[in-house]
Amino acid sequence: MSIFERVKTIPHPELTKENWGELQPLKKVKLGSLEFYISQPTSSFLVYLLGVLVTAAGIRFYMIRGEEVSRLWWAISLILWGVGAIIAGTSYQAFGYEAKAARRKVCSWTTWWEIVYLILQQLSMDAMTVAIAYSCTTGLLRKIMIVYAIIIAVVYVILTLFGAFAPYKPLITFEWMVEISIPCYLTFFVLNIVRYVVYGHTMDLVLIGSWILIYLSWWGYIKYWKSGLTQTLWKKKIWFSENDVLHVILIIWAIYVLVLMPELVKDFHNFM
Repeated sequence: MSIFERVKTIPHPELTKENWGELQPLKKVKLGSLEFYISQPTSSFLVYLLGVLVTAAGIRFYMIRGEEVSRLWWAISLILWGVGAIIAGTSYQAFGYEAKAARRKVCSWTTWWEIVYLILQQLSMDAMTVAIAYSCTTGLLRKIMIVYAIIIAVVYVILTLFGAFAPYKPLITFEWMVEISIPCYLTFFVLNIVRYVVYGHTMDLVLIGSWILIYLSWWGYIKYWKSGLTQTLWKKKIWFSENDVLHVILIIWAIYVLVLMPELVKDFHNFM
């Protein structure tokens, strides 16, 4: 077995080929002689829509970047996030059955699609840290944030690849990736609140709004997951899960970013 196949040997704790369609929505699709299954069709639509909107926001940042370094890094961050969301939706949702169960005796817990997604999502947060460093800080603090982003990016990629090749499940979970991102997120929140109090810039107020929406997406995901509503509704053929809560709120965030933020974000020195 190649080292690239090892990650697929982690068995799924619940899903099998036999019970997949009972535990979550699964739809057979026929296109001529081609036959395959789409898992979680509604959720797949939402996550793909999120990916397209976030990528579009990144492209808009790039198109109007001018001389603003912060806009360039926002573009990089959002494009990584958007592409990552599409990759995630392919494995976690749309083609999860095909990737994890269809041609396997034991259903796999994860795939390389998901490993790539985790890496892209964390790199997106690291690029966002650089973007915030250029638009909201200067001097030593800017250097510290940029160096921190580089270190976290390198360390996370190494640990995630180790977790995939070993394989070692704790290093390749969505929850671990979120925990790694929390210090950056909290730094953004505090930094923009302090800056808004001191300078009163509209950019900081809009950024605070974006952090609130991201927090609400995490909060909604956790609350819905703990409530057990996913299983209750799925048994009634109502296909709405905690992932859908996360994605719906992030879709609102993506539209917010796309419409409001690109023209307001500037490098720190351009506010002075």
